[in-house]
Amino acid sequence: MSNAEIMEMAKVETSRRLALFCKEMCPVCRRARRKGRGLAHWFVKNIDRPLCPMCKAYERVYGKRAYE
Repeated sequence: MSNAEIMEMAKVETSRRLALFCKEMCPVCRRARRKGRGLAHWFVKNIDRPLCPMCKAYERVYGKRAYE
């Protein structure tokens, strides 16, 4: 395996771990997905998602927005 392949595998694994945190452990994102409305939903949709690396990883891995 080349260094580029190893780096790509590490990047994919990191994205999966960050996405798993967003899905199972992040209290704000979990509430936004569960409720589908309210302050947490608005916060994740408008503020957190563009800034948070875990929300971005969730979108890459699962193909959905972090608040959906």
